[in-house]
Amino acid sequence: MSSLRLSLPLSVPRISLLQSRRYSSCDFSRFFPSCYPGEKLQRGCRRLQSFLEMEQFWIAGSIDKNKALVEHLQQYGKLRSDKVAKIMETIDRALFVKKEYPPYVDSPMPIGYNATISAPHMHALCLELLKDHLQPGMHALDVGSGSGYLTACFALMVGPEGRAVGIEHIPELVAASIENVKRSAAAPLLEKGSLSLHVADGRDGWPEAAPYDAIHVGAAAPEIPKALLDQLKPGGRMVIPVGHYFQDLQVIDKKLDGSITSRNVTGVRYVPLTSRSAQLQNY
Repeated sequence: MSSLRLSLPLSVPRISLLQSRRYSSCDFSRFFPSCYPGEKLQRGCRRLQSFLEMEQFWIAGSIDKNKALVEHLQQYGKLRSDKVAKIMETIDRALFVKKEYPPYVDSPMPIGYNATISAPHMHALCLELLKDHLQPGMHALDVGSGSGYLTACFALMVGPEGRAVGIEHIPELVAASIENVKRSAAAPLLEKGSLSLHVADGRDGWPEAAPYDAIHVGAAAPEIPKALLDQLKPGGRMVIPVGHYFQDLQVIDKKLDGSITSRNVTGVRYVPLTSRSAQLQNY
C-alpha cells in the first residue's frame, strides 16, 4: 500500500512548475466545476498546488542508476540530510520494482494486487520526517509495507540492535518483499531477525514489537487508527496520510506525557488503508 500518482481531471490542463507559481494565490477555480464552492474549493486548490509542484519529479525519466536518482532528489531539495541520502543510495530501488517497470523514474510503480511502491520523492520525504526517530537501537513500524523498500531503509537506520517491522495484509506481497530484501543490503538484518515482514491488518499495527519510536503508514486512513496511536512510544513520531479522495500527509508526535500533536505536511494521493477484500476488489 503506497502512494499513487495523481490523475488530474480531464478539465484540468497540465501545467509546468513555473506556470503553477502564477497561481500561488490559489486561484484554481477555473479548473474545477462550480460544485466546489467556498472552503471546499480552497482546500482543493491548496492540494492541487502541492500536486503541481510535484510534477517536476514525474518527468525525470532518463535516470538509469540508483545513485543518479539520489542526486536528482538532492538537487530538487527532497533529500536534505546526508544520512537519508546514504540510506537511499545503499538500498537499490531496482530490487523492489518489477522488472517490467523503470525503477529510477520518480513516480509510483505497480507491484500487483492493487498496490504500488511509492515515488522516490515520497520515500525521501517520509525518511526525512522520521530520521530523528530512526536512530540505532530504536523500533520502527512500516504499515502497508508493500515491496519492503521502506522497511529495509528503516532496518539499516535502526541497525542490528534496533527493530524494523513491516506489515502487509496481502500474503503474496509479503512473500515477494522478503525476497526483495534478501537481495538488498538489508539481507543480514533479515537473517538476524532485527528486520521482519508479516501478514497482518495494518489498522491493528504489530503489538509484539511495540512501542515504536517511528511509525510510517503507506496508505490513507479516514482517521488515525487508535491501535497505531497506542503503539507509538511517548516521544515517538508517526507519518500517515489522512483523508479520503483529498488527503493530507500528517506528522503525529506523541509527547512524553502521552499527549498528541499533529500537523499537515503536504497534500498527497495514497491508496486507502482498508481490508484485504476491499483492496482486492476487481483485481
